[in-house]
Amino acid sequence: MLTDVQIAVLGGDARQLEIIRKLTELDARLSLVGFEQLDHAFSGAVKEKLEDVQWESLDAVILPVPGTNPEGKIDSIFSNEVIYLHEELVKRTPEHCIYFSGISNPYLDKVMTESNRELIQLFDRDDVAIYNSIPTVEGTIMMAIQHTDFTIHGSNTIVLGLGRVGMSVARTFHHLGGKVSVGTRSSEDIARAVEMGLNGFSLEELKERVKHTDLLINTIPALVVRPEIIAHLPSHALIIDLASKPGGTDFRYAEKRGIKALLAPGLPGIVAPKTAGLILANVLAQLLKEKREEKKS
Repeated sequence: MLTDVQIAVLGGDARQLEIIRKLTELDARLSLVGFEQLDHAFSGAVKEKLEDVQWESLDAVILPVPGTNPEGKIDSIFSNEVIYLHEELVKRTPEHCIYFSGISNPYLDKVMTESNRELIQLFDRDDVAIYNSIPTVEGTIMMAIQHTDFTIHGSNTIVLGLGRVGMSVARTFHHLGGKVSVGTRSSEDIARAVEMGLNGFSLEELKERVKHTDLLINTIPALVVRPEIIAHLPSHALIIDLASKPGGTDFRYAEKRGIKALLAPGLPGIVAPKTAGLILANVLAQLLKEKREEKKS
C-alpha cells in the first residue's frame, strides 16, 4: 500500500487516468493538476491548480509521458490552462521527492540537475519498453492495413533495428505471413534474426535490399532511411517510422518522391491508452513501493 504517500500528477493524457486509478486504489493521496475538464472523480484525488499544490509535502511528481516541451510547458488534453514546471517549484519539493516521466529533454535534465532531484525515465526501463512493444506492434499492423492496398501476408517487409520494439515487430509480421528481413549494424542481431527464421543483413546493404520492398518499418532513432535509400524504394512502398521524434527517415525527400512515409512514435498511447496506462501504472506503483521501503530502512 501507499498510504499517506503524497503525489502530484501533472496532466496529461488518457494514460494517466489508469495511473491515477491504480495509485488511489493503493491509498496514495493525489493532487491532480491539469485535469479540471475531467468529469470522472477519483476517491483520494483532488483537482488543484499548480500554485495551490503543497509542494513541500510531496513524495513524488508524475509528469506526462513526454515530460515537458523544451520551454518547460506541460500539455494536457484535460485542461485549457497553461502549465509550466519551473525550477522554483521543483526546489520547493523535499529532497527525497522523485520525479517520473516517460522521456526527458535538455530543459528537464537541467532543472533536475540544478535542483538536485531524481528523475526516472520510465521508457528507459526494459520492462516498460517490452510491454509497450505489444500495443506498438498492433498499431503498426493497423497503419500497414490502412495505408496499403496489399496484404501483410506475402509482402516484402524490412524492419530496421532488432531492439525491444524491432524484435516484436519483426516476429509478429513474420507470423502474419510477411517475408521479413531485418537490417541492423550488429552481427549478433543478424545472427538472432536468422535464428528467428528471418533474413538478417547489415545496414550497409540497405540500398540494395529495398529495391523490392513493400513495407519499410524503422525503429532506429537515427537518420537511416536517407534519400539514397528512398530513391531505390518502389513507388508503392510504405514507410512506417516508429523511432522517437524526429524519426529516422528523410520525410521531405520521401514526399518529393511520392513515397508515403508515416512518423508514428507513441503508438501505445494512441491505439491502446488504457493498456499503455496500465503498464505505466503497475511499474510506477512498484517503484513507489520500493522507494518507500528504502526510505523506511
